[in-house]
Parts: sequence; structure tokens; C-alpha cells
Amino acid sequence: MKKARVFVTILLVLVVATASVFAQGGGEKGDKVYTLKLSTQLNETSPMVEGFKQLAESVKARSEGRLVVEIYPSAQLGSDEDVIEQALQGVNVAVLTDGGRMGNYVNDIAIIGMAYFANNYDEVLAVTQSAKFAEWEKELSEENEIRILSFNWYDGGRHFFLNKEAYTPADLSGQRIRTPGAPAWAESVAALGATPVAMPWGETYSAVQSKAVDGCEVQLTAALGSRIYEVLDYMIRTEHFQLINGLIVGERWFQTLPEDLQTILLEETKAAGEKNARYVQSKITETEKQLVEYGVKIIEPDVDAFVKASDAAYEKLGFGDLRKEIYAQIGK
Repeated sequence: MKKARVFVTILLVLVVATASVFAQGGGEKGDKVYTLKLSTQLNETSPMVEGFKQLAESVKARSEGRLVVEIYPSAQLGSDEDVIEQALQGVNVAVLTDGGRMGNYVNDIAIIGMAYFANNYDEVLAVTQSAKFAEWEKELSEENEIRILSFNWYDGGRHFFLNKEAYTPADLSGQRIRTPGAPAWAESVAALGATPVAMPWGETYSAVQSKAVDGCEVQLTAALGSRIYEVLDYMIRTEHFQLINGLIVGERWFQTLPEDLQTILLEETKAAGEKNARYVQSKITETEKQLVEYGVKIIEPDVDAFVKASDAAYEKLGFGDLRKEIYAQIGK
């Protein structure tokens, strides 16, 4: 009888200990819930934000609730640079970013954000699937502790929005244009004839009103969602940047996930990114029509002149040979 009681006691201890381990996430597929806070400067109405919500649903369903993605639009968690810094410290945050900003960590990846580097989504998508991009991805992870979840999110081409007509790079002379602060963006805008001014996107509307800047360069979805058309009358259809974006997290946080959740997050983010990109593509004509209805006047510039002018930025940043190498890899 005494032995039986001892056996029961030991069994109960084992059961409680096992339950405790799983409750704390000690098992590979324990009960612990992991939360990822996804940050973007885009506002709630952006088609990409809708894509993030769909991503959150698919991740939650496939992980059976063990991985939850929370969406924070309109820079609720801070500027992109602030959130990237949080990610590097191991905080459970993801941020929508671009090649220009990632160029601060791996210089050459910035080329995918250069003016006229690609003509459409499929071309720049091919670059992200190339051997050169795989090198950048490895360097970001191993040397900078940045994990790319996917780099196939797309928000269309970017155009100049001004309060004057412009047909050639010369027409942009003296125009102070808001653009992200990374060198790839700034040098490209300068090569195209304007004076780049770095500031958070959320400050652009008021900056135009106060005449701190004369205009901006931006994709159509953000132009519509921000109501920038209320303070800028002309859209110069340059389509100088193809806005390919990536979702990144800190490698330190990523490694806290069980292996199956890592796989789910990577696979679902890639699938959601391409699906949303095709959706954004399908909405471009409709979005442009809405801007026209709000009073935007579209100018058809000499695009060849802008393409030729953009070469100066590649020369200044030393990206000429790199561009040739990448084009060879993707057959362009």
C-alpha cells in the first residue's frame, strides 16, 4: 500500500511538471502564445494593410492560435527607423521596410530601391529570388541580426506630386521633395533634378502646407490614403521607383520561436506578400481614377529623360557594375 502511494505521488509530480513545461512553452509545440507586432507607416485604408490583416488570420489559423500577429498602422509604434532598432534589440516587432533602409546595413541591397532599376513588380520580384539577393539576405541575418520574412510586398510605382507642371528633370530644379532619408532614395531624387528632403511620411501633408517642402514622391495608394491631393495639384507620371517592400524581424526574436512556428511565419508571409502584390496591381488604375476625381491633374513627362538622368545616382553610389551583374542573373 505504501509503495502504491509513493508511485501515485511520483506520477502526479511528473504530470504537474510536464504540464508546467508545456505551459511555459518548453515543449516544441507547447501552449505558449507568441505575439508579433507588425508596424507600418501606411494608414488603415492602404491595400497593403489589408494584406497584413489577411496574413495575421492565416498565421493564427495555421499555428492554431500559438502565433498571433497584431497590426499597427499609421506609425503607431514609431518611425520605421525606431522600430528597426527595437527589432535589433530583440523586441517582438516586425516592420515594413525597403531596400533603401536595408542598405544602411548591407550596402548593395539598396540598389533595388534605386530609380528605374526595374520597370514593374515581376522584374524586381525576380531580383529578390536571385543568387545576389540570397547573399544579401544571409549577410543581414548573420552579421546584422535582421531576418527577412519576405521581400515581395508591392505598393506600385512612385510619382512626383507637385504644385507645378514638370516634364523633364530640369523642371524639378529647386523643388524641395520629401523622400525617405536613405542614400539610394535621396541620390536618385537628386539625380532626377529635385532637392531631396528626408522626413517621416506622416509629416508631409503639413510640411507642404507650411512650405517646408514643395512636394513629394509617393505611390498612388499612399497619395490617396493620406489625402495629399488636397495640398498638391499635379501628379508627374514618372514611376521612377518600383516600391518593393519587405517584412523584417530581429533574428534574436525569431530564434525564440519553435521551429514549426518559424516555418509557418516564413511561408505564410511569402504567400501573403505575393497575393497582396497582385491585388495592389489590380487596383492601380482605379486608384489613379479616384485621384483624378479629387482634382489631381496628371502630367505625362519625358520619361526617357528621367531614365537617362537617373544614371548619375548609380555612378555616385558605385552601383553601375552591380546593376549589370544583377541584370545578368535575372536575364534582363
